[in-house]
Amino acid sequence: MSHNETRFIGVDVGTGSARAGVFDANGKLLGSAAHPIAMNRPKPDFVEQDSENIWQSVCQSVRDAMTQSASSADQIAAIGFDATCSLVIRDQDNRPLGVTPNGADNWDVIVWMDHRAVREAEECTATRSRVLEYIGGTMSPEMEVPKLMWLKRHHPDHWNKMGAAYDLADFLSFRATGNTARSCCTVTCKWTYLAHQDDPWDRDFLSQIGLDDFNKKTGIDAKALAVGDRIGTLSQQGADDLGLTTNCVVGAGLIDAHAGALGTLGEYLDGNLDQHFAMIAGTSTCHMALSSEPRFIKGVWGPYFGAIAPGLWLNEGGQSATGALLDHIVAMHPFSHDMGRDGHKLAGEKLLPMMGNQTDLAPRLHVLPDFHGNRSPLADPEALGVISGLTLDQSEESFLKLYWATACAIAYGTRHIIDALNDTGYDITHIHLSGGHTASAVLVKLYADVTGCTVVMSDCQEPVLLGSAMLAAGALDDADGIDGLAKAARKMAGKETSLAADPTAKADHDRRYAIFHMMHAQRQALDEISKN
Repeated sequence: MSHNETRFIGVDVGTGSARAGVFDANGKLLGSAAHPIAMNRPKPDFVEQDSENIWQSVCQSVRDAMTQSASSADQIAAIGFDATCSLVIRDQDNRPLGVTPNGADNWDVIVWMDHRAVREAEECTATRSRVLEYIGGTMSPEMEVPKLMWLKRHHPDHWNKMGAAYDLADFLSFRATGNTARSCCTVTCKWTYLAHQDDPWDRDFLSQIGLDDFNKKTGIDAKALAVGDRIGTLSQQGADDLGLTTNCVVGAGLIDAHAGALGTLGEYLDGNLDQHFAMIAGTSTCHMALSSEPRFIKGVWGPYFGAIAPGLWLNEGGQSATGALLDHIVAMHPFSHDMGRDGHKLAGEKLLPMMGNQTDLAPRLHVLPDFHGNRSPLADPEALGVISGLTLDQSEESFLKLYWATACAIAYGTRHIIDALNDTGYDITHIHLSGGHTASAVLVKLYADVTGCTVVMSDCQEPVLLGSAMLAAGALDDADGIDGLAKAARKMAGKETSLAADPTAKADHDRRYAIFHMMHAQRQALDEISKN
């Protein structure tokens, strides 16, 4: 291997850690490392982070991945960042500005899952503005605009001091380069930016919700860059922090789930996209479908223009709690509540052989998985979970059945989203799965059996990091638009393994899926009675 062989770094900042991976030009992972991120929960529904702590974790991860891959700084041609869609607040001198009254200034990040702005999100939805058509009709409290409204309303002294607000991926590229350019992915998906229009901001909507000063306070004025466009090269400070050189190119970044979608769908960017659907599944799950024309789907975010690759429209569904829901079930059940991660291990080992012999392991036990609301397709953040069919049994068998029924419910939630997509012109036959759920044979099998789709998994163990490395490689390529990114993505895409649906399980899952829909209707009816 020549000392000067070109390499790329992908950085992924998730909810709990920052990770970095070094890849060669063919997408092979040469080394990776991760470092934890601090989190602060000052009140229920408030979740905060510290942007300087995040940047330190990113730098340490990059340095460790460089060591692990035996790479020298001058081999790294480009770097790409992806991150959760958390909101970073800075003052006019680019210092951290705390996001909660009476809180410390270092906690300057409102984390994506923070639900402090539920009321503000409802006010956005009530405007019936045209921007809502591009986010599935309903504003989510996990988007940035309601969070900014909350800050202006509840923390006015800090709002007055604000000099900039960034989506976390854009903040990272700013820290790396000194350039405040924003990525089309972040502002289109989370800030109501309409990338397909000459004037992308709807001023009437912003003024209706009391954010006339939106552009001044956020520091967003220029057009967003296409994903994988070159933002610039590392500043001297960025290069020193990361242990790289100022020749290293930085590409416009992605939200973390969107990087996973690029990593798994990259080789299909110029193929038949209607049949392929990316699913990035961990604590929560994102569902991504790409098309060449816009499709408006109630309760599904988008259509977002250029959010994963230039020229393509993205529809994005989601389940707010999937891995987190299984964690909760493990912690809640008396048999397993002290087992931690071992509860999942035990469930996996015991359930898979049982599923081979029997397709319905718990005919009278049913779960509605909306323990943290329903993001898609109902777009109801107030929705609640339901468990129907409990007994006093506290045995291992009772735990396994509840775990299985919950895993089924998570898969039915995915089927519900696929149905909504297929009703509007998609024809999903392949689920490209990445994230933590690929490690669960139970979930992988249920996703196939419940949806009737083939589940495809990349042999790249880090598809999210790969997506960020792809955008880095695209930024290095001088070709304009989709060609540079699509070329890099095709070249770097990994080999795949797939699992087809078991046709003998179809009837049982169809029956349980019908019950799943009845439970939604019953919960809504109960909510109506409770309100009166």
